[in-house]
Amino acid sequence: MNNIEYINDFITPTLFFLVGITILLLTYRYAFKYLKKKVHKTESLIDDFIIEIFKFPAIWLLFWIAVKIFSSAYLTGHEFYDFIEHINNILLILSVGWILIKLTKALSYFFQKRLDITNTDNLKARKSLTQIKVFEHIIDTIIIIVTISISLLTFEEARNIGVSILTSAGILGIIVGLAAQKSIGMILAGIQIAITQPVRLDDVVVIEGEWGRIEEITLTYVVVKIWDERRLVLPITYLMEKPFQNWTRKNANILGTIFLYLDYAVPVDALRKHLNEIVENHPKWDKRVVNIQVTDTSERYMEVRLLLSSADSSSNWDLRVDVREKMIDFINKKYPESFVKIRLQDSISNSTV
Repeated sequence: MNNIEYINDFITPTLFFLVGITILLLTYRYAFKYLKKKVHKTESLIDDFIIEIFKFPAIWLLFWIAVKIFSSAYLTGHEFYDFIEHINNILLILSVGWILIKLTKALSYFFQKRLDITNTDNLKARKSLTQIKVFEHIIDTIIIIVTISISLLTFEEARNIGVSILTSAGILGIIVGLAAQKSIGMILAGIQIAITQPVRLDDVVVIEGEWGRIEEITLTYVVVKIWDERRLVLPITYLMEKPFQNWTRKNANILGTIFLYLDYAVPVDALRKHLNEIVENHPKWDKRVVNIQVTDTSERYMEVRLLLSSADSSSNWDLRVDVREKMIDFINKKYPESFVKIRLQDSISNSTV
């Protein structure tokens, strides 16, 4: 009799629960595929993104609903009912927190899609993108802290911890109170960078002697993509404490220089005329600045500086490389023997005398 009661009271409802969960998951899978086909037919990619990121949080929420119905219908009065209800409540809290994080990600994606980073004059877009990325991390951090705090409130032993986190000083008070710690200090530096923006995503910078672009900014570190595809990872506090070059702080326009060391016999006007011919229809020149000047002299040579402008640093690099090659070819053809040479034989003769 006891075995029959055990079967009726526990095993049979559990089997019904497992069957119900299976039906629920199959229904969810069919509904997800149907919605996915529907959103694929639309031109916007935002609805595809939203469907994808809410795929797993929705399963957790449905599972919570199923457990809630099952426990309320069949387990009321059992000794482990309170334990299952406790676990289920934590599952609900975590599911809501997860959904809020995914919702933040969806909103971030929505605002990012409205920005045109590919445009040449993308200063405002990169400024907004940097703020969106950093504040997305801030919101996610707050959601995680609040979710953990509420979960702690469900435990009698840890309720004091949860209450203190939520009410003693508030989330902002905790961050400020722990700012002396290095990790929290880095988070505060990330917030400061999001507001003041000494750098933005895709800014061209020279840091630690390396030329590259800002690829990623988080609350704790910055990733610089160096020109040769290496990544330079720096703590976020580095940008607040040490000097660095930002070539696109106000705009992407840039001036580049080429230095040639030539004999005094080379006519500068001829070089100037040929330089104008090179850049006149060059696609990398933005038609702002082109100039050639003698900037220094010594007993053996004169220093000739070529100044060229471009819309951005990458274009300027290509322009300078091309112009340098063509100017060297021109000098070798028109004015051979004009580059600086140190003749070893003469040096030896002078030293022996």
